[in-house]
Amino acid sequence: DIGDIIREKDICDRRDNKKDKLEKNLKTIFKKIYDNLVKKKGKEAEERYKDQSGNYYQLREDWWDANREKVWKAITCNVGGSTYFRPACSNGTSLTKNNCTCINGDPPTYFDYVPQFLR
Repeated sequence: DIGDIIREKDICDRRDNKKDKLEKNLKTIFKKIYDNLVKKKGKEAEERYKDQSGNYYQLREDWWDANREKVWKAITCNVGGSTYFRPACSNGTSLTKNNCTCINGDPPTYFDYVPQFLR
């Protein structure tokens, strides 16, 4: 669900003030990323990621796409004694390697691309 939060596609209760605070922080973070990208890449980055609303949705999508594997590893690799991980690779025929990736290096789940209400 971290990917949903980053991309603002989560379905948490919007009455909660924490959601607004989190979203404000994410806007600040992605504004900094945007500003740095524009300095480094110039017009190309500005044209791709400019967002009048300040949400930077395209930048969030691209950031998640580029970093999802690193985020997954940071959260799950070497989690000792976890029973959460089960045969998840190769159509359920093999376990994840070190609770981290399938043998081919892919994360054992792509649920972050499945809408929450379908999970």
